[in-house]
Amino acid sequence: MLGVLIALGAQNTAQVQSPPAAPALATRSPGTQAHPPGVSSPAKPGESPVEKAWKILREGVKDPNADRRAKAVRELGLLEENAEAEKAAVLGLKDERPNVRLAAAAALGSMHAERATGNLEEALGDSEPSVVLGAANSLLLLHDDVGYDTYYEVLTGERRASKGLIKEQLDTLKDKKKMAEMGFEEGIGFIPYAGIGYEIFKTVTKNDSSPVRAAAAKKLARDPAPDAAEALVKAAGDKNLQVRASALEAIALREDPSLIPKISAALDDEKDVVRFTEAACVAHLSGLHDKTNSSNAAKP
Repeated sequence: MLGVLIALGAQNTAQVQSPPAAPALATRSPGTQAHPPGVSSPAKPGESPVEKAWKILREGVKDPNADRRAKAVRELGLLEENAEAEKAAVLGLKDERPNVRLAAAAALGSMHAERATGNLEEALGDSEPSVVLGAANSLLLLHDDVGYDTYYEVLTGERRASKGLIKEQLDTLKDKKKMAEMGFEEGIGFIPYAGIGYEIFKTVTKNDSSPVRAAAAKKLARDPAPDAAEALVKAAGDKNLQVRASALEAIALREDPSLIPKISAALDDEKDVVRFTEAACVAHLSGLHDKTNSSNAAKP
């Protein structure tokens, strides 16, 4: 697939468009199989690299194997401003398998498919939490703030007033075992796990939802809603050190010096990584405060 993507990237937007006579990309309908799974159709004489690339992608998104289907759909995210790829990713949101729906949600964010924000908002109602998080992340990439509501609910376990997930979905996100399983099985490649590496994540006990909550805290850094700041301050005192550290990093990125008194207790945290994060956070926010005061003093 890497060679295919390089070939695609070497073409300009006009060249990347598929030949008019070629069949459109479409996700697989159950029971369809044009050739042996995982094997591309034989190359035609004189077939160009671009034609072959599109054939591989078309066959990939219809592959009977859900894992291969998900991989093909996910790589559509490299094709920005391509109506055919965007349409195939939107169709992927309706796939029977959640890993394909998750891949589709991620692809739409990667390709900056602003016309698909409505489809992604609809995907926030998916029965699988991993798909909900994937859609929320892509919505934020597309500058749709509704994505913040999901991350707020993951971090706090509470709904925002008149917003967010339905009760059943929120209950699932509050289920620690389900959250951990979600991250291990499907979400690791799509959920932004802050600074948590995959190898570290794998060592987390399987009933621990803290990596997902830590990621949610980091995503709230740019949420303009006041309750996001309050949630992060509370998370800075969470019992899990990953959540505490991620919340403090997010608070630093919010660049709001007024939060310093509310988080200063973390300077005495028993875990050194939290103390260091808090120290850097306070130093950063204090510097912003000093610059603001100096600027105001210099004004006539």
